[in-house]
Amino acid sequence: MSFLISVQFILSPGKMGKTWRVNSNLRSPAITEQEKELLNYMKRLENSNRSRRIQDKQGSIHLLEAKLKEFNFSDDTATFQTNKIQSLIFKLTCNFPGLTINSVNLEKAHRRHVMQFPTELTQKACKARKGSKELRLICTYFEMEYFFQDDNGSLLLNNNILGASLVNHNVSSLRQNINIRFWYNQSLDRYNLTCVFWKEGAGKTSWGAWSTEGCKTIRVFPDQVLCHCNHLTYFAVLMKLSSVKISRELLAPLTYISIVGCSLSVVASLLTILLHFYSRKKSDSTTSIHMNLQVSVIFLNVTFLLSPSLTLQPVGCVAIGALLHYALLSCLTWMAIEGFNLYLLFVRVYNIYIQRYILKLSALGWGFPAFIVLLLLLSNSSTYGHYEIQIKTILENDTNSQNVSMCWIKSMKIHQIFVMGYTGVTSFFNLVILVWTVKIFYGLHSQEKKWKSQPCRDITTVLGLTLLLGITWNLAFFSFPPFLLLQLFFFTFFNSLYGFFLFLWFCAQKRHADLEAETSTSSQMTRIGLQSQDFPIRSPQPSSLTHFSSPFSPHSTSHQEGGIEEDMACLGT
Repeated sequence: MSFLISVQFILSPGKMGKTWRVNSNLRSPAITEQEKELLNYMKRLENSNRSRRIQDKQGSIHLLEAKLKEFNFSDDTATFQTNKIQSLIFKLTCNFPGLTINSVNLEKAHRRHVMQFPTELTQKACKARKGSKELRLICTYFEMEYFFQDDNGSLLLNNNILGASLVNHNVSSLRQNINIRFWYNQSLDRYNLTCVFWKEGAGKTSWGAWSTEGCKTIRVFPDQVLCHCNHLTYFAVLMKLSSVKISRELLAPLTYISIVGCSLSVVASLLTILLHFYSRKKSDSTTSIHMNLQVSVIFLNVTFLLSPSLTLQPVGCVAIGALLHYALLSCLTWMAIEGFNLYLLFVRVYNIYIQRYILKLSALGWGFPAFIVLLLLLSNSSTYGHYEIQIKTILENDTNSQNVSMCWIKSMKIHQIFVMGYTGVTSFFNLVILVWTVKIFYGLHSQEKKWKSQPCRDITTVLGLTLLLGITWNLAFFSFPPFLLLQLFFFTFFNSLYGFFLFLWFCAQKRHADLEAETSTSSQMTRIGLQSQDFPIRSPQPSSLTHFSSPFSPHSTSHQEGGIEEDMACLGT
């Protein structure tokens, strides 16, 4: 395999520019063993094993810096390139006129970027150095984030890290800033872009962390980001998903709806559970699923309301952030279980007996989310903690912003996978079940012409099932500009009042169950009287799907005791 060594850069002393280009092949006899060793080492870094330990990552970067520092060359510059790593070495003097390095002159650079160094760069070093030892500026560009992954799994623009250091000298607190410009060719409307640098030793589980100290995001152009920094290190642009792009004026009503809605849902869910126990009726499997869903709703709303109040307590914030994530996953899982139970009762109907049905569902509904959260905590203890949502004002400049804090997931990748991804899977599953159920439901109506059409009750049933299965959580995937304002209010309204809507649904089902019980009793009495006169009578047909979903139905649906006939009675099939 051959690697290319090329020295290609632009040196800008004032308005004049000089360019040196030196190309040689690795197979050429002119290349030295030191050059081969350096290129081979860079190639090994590029193909690094993903299982490397933290110490290995830090040591690997420091070893590369040492090899570049000790490299001997006769020209003023030298450049080494692999597919994902480019290193440049410059010999500088005390009469430093400034330097601009453009990636367009690097053959292996896939993304454009520019670094501009001021004339002040070498002044402190020239005053402090002894003898006539030359100054060396080393610039290293990484197009891979592997060696610079922080505790939060932060997203970096183009996965680009630009590093610069003056050998044997610490450059900081410059009056003239170092300008770094990053280009991108994708839409980043949903992201906040921030210029950051790699701060060694600042991470808990990694060998550093991204920090904004000494760096400013001066301006974000339509296709580029300009950073001003006053020191030398490794630089990048941090991408944070703008989960909320609203004004301060909209924050107050949304906060009010959330607090009132979640509080009302907690009270309503408690009333539903108390109403169930007050009825003193034996719980069937469907009722047990409903009650578990109510408990998960209470847990979710309570942890959400407590989250903002613990942001100043590090340990408490991590705990409540993990509990909030667990409560959300549990609630979503129980919604999916409601959909699965609906599938068994109304779609599959026959052969639905499952041994220890509720025990298995409980292990899934409560155990699986716990496994996910514990796994995330064990893999990275800083997954949860203080999380800031930037709120911008309409009347003021964008630089003046007010942040809203809560305890939540800090890693964007984990949020995308274990919040958005999990929500998408469960919501899509329940949406398919709902469409399937409604199709069968209206098919039964068309087949049984003797059933009386009751449009109002049918619409209420479909709306109730929509809320029961958590279909409104799909609104989370419509948070883009054309629908953002409506999406925020609808999502906040429906999901904060989710427990209250369930309470109304279950109250309606209890009333319907009571009426069905009275009708059944009256029908039995009539049947007994007619049978005594030898007049046969046909049993009444149910008129709505609401039979199946009533938690207080007189027909007990049991998966554990093999009550298939009772299931059929509840479904009216």
